Amino acid sequence: MKRNVVKITVGLVGVVALIVAGIAGYIWFSGGTAQASAPIQAPDLSTGTGTLFRINSADSEVRFIIHEMLLGEPKTVVGTTDQVAGELRIDFQNPQASQLGAIRINVRTLATDNEFRNKALRGQILQSTQPEYEFATFTPTQLIGVPEKVTVGQLVKFQIAGTLNVHGVTRDVTFNAELTLADLTHVTGNAAATVHYKDFGISIPEAPGVAGIGEEVRLEIAFTAIEDSAVASK
Repeated sequence: MKRNVVKITVGLVGVVALIVAGIAGYIWFSGGTAQASAPIQAPDLSTGTGTLFRINSADSEVRFIIHEMLLGEPKTVVGTTDQVAGELRIDFQNPQASQLGAIRINVRTLATDNEFRNKALRGQILQSTQPEYEFATFTPTQLIGVPEKVTVGQLVKFQIAGTLNVHGVTRDVTFNAELTLADLTHVTGNAAATVHYKDFGISIPEAPGVAGIGEEVRLEIAFTAIEDSAVASK
């Protein structure tokens, strides 16, 4: 009798191991690669007043931050990419008339500290291996709290209201932003907002050792933008 119980237990363990291995294998191979389909570009902000600046991806980074329990220990997961593009026009005579164009991010290129998690992000969570989900776009609709005057070296705090499209779903999001005019050709800044991933039709599959995944995701961007003629001269 005991031998039969042992055999059954071993058999069940073996089946579970095969299932886990099969799920892991599926996630791994469905995750594809982080290869972008094309260089990152954003819609042109061709009309409007003021000086045109373009985000320099080499000096910029987009991040998501989410909390989980990994093997019983709390862990903060951070995913990053420099594949971000966007344009802004700063009207030095009337800063409140300044404009921010659509910000586009290639979410297929997001990477964390774990390649298996990266595969799950691409294949199962963001599904960014599919062409229609490769990019996320934030389209600003209003700049809130921009001061009447902006000077070189001044830190400007304001809000950016707009719509965020991720995974084919669009939701209203407001970012808290800071911007500094380093000089007349360079602007640095950052912005952050908190969203719920389920609002975008995103689900996170179960994974061995992972539990207690938070529903809130913090989105951040740190960027450098270069004046258009300075970009052209490079």
